[in-house]
Amino acid sequence: MRVLLIYPIFPQSFWSFEKALQLVDRKAMLPPLGLITVAAILPQTWEFRLVDRNVATLTDADWDWADLVIMSAMIVQKEDFLTQIREARRRGKPVAVGGPYATALPHEAEAAGADYLILDEGEITLPMFVSAIENGESQGVFRSGGDRPDVTITPIPRFDLLNLAVYDNMSVQFSRGCPFQCEFCDIIVLYGRKPRTKNPEQLLAELECLYQLGWRRSIFMVDDNFIGNKRNVKLFLKELKVWMAEHEYPFHLSTEASVDLAKDQELMDLMVECNFNGVFLGIETPDEASLTLTNKHQNTRDSLSEAVDAIASTGLRVMAGFIIGFDNEAPGAGDRIVRFVEQTTIPIAIFSMLQALPDTALWHRLKKEGRLMEDVANINQTTLMNFMPTRPLEEVTREYVRGFWQLYDPSNYLNRTYRHFLKLGAPRHPSKLRKVTWTVLRAFLTVCWRQGVVRETRWLFWHHLFSILKRNPGVVEHYLSVCALNEHFLEYRQEVRSQIEAQLEEYLKKQRLHPAPDRERDAIAS
Repeated sequence: MRVLLIYPIFPQSFWSFEKALQLVDRKAMLPPLGLITVAAILPQTWEFRLVDRNVATLTDADWDWADLVIMSAMIVQKEDFLTQIREARRRGKPVAVGGPYATALPHEAEAAGADYLILDEGEITLPMFVSAIENGESQGVFRSGGDRPDVTITPIPRFDLLNLAVYDNMSVQFSRGCPFQCEFCDIIVLYGRKPRTKNPEQLLAELECLYQLGWRRSIFMVDDNFIGNKRNVKLFLKELKVWMAEHEYPFHLSTEASVDLAKDQELMDLMVECNFNGVFLGIETPDEASLTLTNKHQNTRDSLSEAVDAIASTGLRVMAGFIIGFDNEAPGAGDRIVRFVEQTTIPIAIFSMLQALPDTALWHRLKKEGRLMEDVANINQTTLMNFMPTRPLEEVTREYVRGFWQLYDPSNYLNRTYRHFLKLGAPRHPSKLRKVTWTVLRAFLTVCWRQGVVRETRWLFWHHLFSILKRNPGVVEHYLSVCALNEHFLEYRQEVRSQIEAQLEEYLKKQRLHPAPDRERDAIAS
């Protein structure tokens, strides 16, 4: 069986970083970890060919070679995902699909022509699919029935299927699931509230595989809450610390965690000892009433700004997510988010309008209340809300656009990055001097030229760079890499403003033509 694995195109997004990646001749931030894990679970007597459409062209030769096509996608990849299903059908190739998008909205993949729907978690449903193939079944829907697999049985992903040179980061996964119950989050729908973890030796084997393949750059642990099971995480980190020392710290690591990380100094210290240098936090909003309403109680127990400071001072650069559009949100939420980001100096703050994702508690509540405007969702920052908020949508949207524009003003971004790196704890294991390649030198000179000569940021850029060299020299390489991301945000904030404003204008036009009855607006407001 010759299996063609296709990963659909990601549209331009907050995390796509095209302009920054071009500086170092790379094409994507992360590889399709899900698909190469699928390839590892399927029979190893089968042949596999991976085409990630974000880094490579899908050719006629690829289609001709395949006996079977398998695809996985997130909701944001919807357009190309459905297009490739239809293309597979046009070419007479059986197509199987899975992943978060197909699991959340299976009828859309089925309507596009998918033959096999391998839903939920593959450790359970892929063997069902293999049995169906072996029995000659030409279609099927495979679900886990609510069961959650033991991830200690998950094999090492087929990293050998990747062209490592085109990715900026590699990715691995230690755990699935999150213990919290945020109303808007689909992670607990997909993976449950009981975090399941791999064994330490299991994940070390994955890192060893990457090491043997020659990988020496950053690795992102894609867990939605890396510290969901703190006991198991600490057991893993203690073994990882030894492995990293023995291998002379070949990788920088980063991940995503809940803000209660700040209350566990031992855990933070272990992460830094293992060469973690960044963590993404789901802060969402500084408004405690909104956090309580959306069941994000873990963010209300301690000061969020003090949590950010504690994590950064330990040596972990903080990235964070923020959302506008919660129910009963007071006017000015966008400005409050901007002030919080500036106060805490978080360089990379992903700011989005709230989306009701399929099958979440928020989705079901809004559907019951008749407030969903569309039965679809898209978590891109260039997408208008898909439900009617409790305050005017125009007000929320204009606050969002203004806030995003201010956050990624080039001077504001450089100032935040500078202040954050001043308080960032020095790395425990300073990077060894590496051979400076032409690509790295060219990237450095390009950033210096654009931000330090051409733009109005020139004085800030040089002042901040020399100050970092003097006051926290161990972080200078890390600092420059975050400064380089300004190249992406400078363009992306234009995209956010133009696309959101166009969608808002279309929405307002429809409202003028078909105004909602006063009683409907009153019901929403109440």
